[in-house]
Amino acid sequence: MEMPEEEFEAAVDDAIDRIPEDLANAMSNVAIFIEDNYEPDPGEDPDTVLLGIYEGTPLTERDGWWEAGSLPDRIVIFREAILEMCESREEVIEEVLVTVVHEVAHHFGIDDARLHELGWG
Repeated sequence: MEMPEEEFEAAVDDAIDRIPEDLANAMSNVAIFIEDNYEPDPGEDPDTVLLGIYEGTPLTERDGWWEAGSLPDRIVIFREAILEMCESREEVIEEVLVTVVHEVAHHFGIDDARLHELGWG
């Protein structure tokens, strides 16, 4: 599937806007980015493909030490991986939403097993 970068960015923005206001207001010190592809770390399977990733300290694990100069958490949505798995614009929009919700849930301390149980895996 091909989609202009601006349209993909708009899909991510729309997914972010669909986060309920009370949850969006509870998010703390987290930035959301779009990158083309995930680059596996040294020692990681070089064929690893991710649609998104949360990097940081979940809200459930933060305490007093955390606020002392901590960099923002990062959520990254991987554009090309999503486009490669989708066959239509509608599929892209749905997968972007699922991926954004999934990664935001990690920010709130929800693990992959629970997300799969909830249908956001």
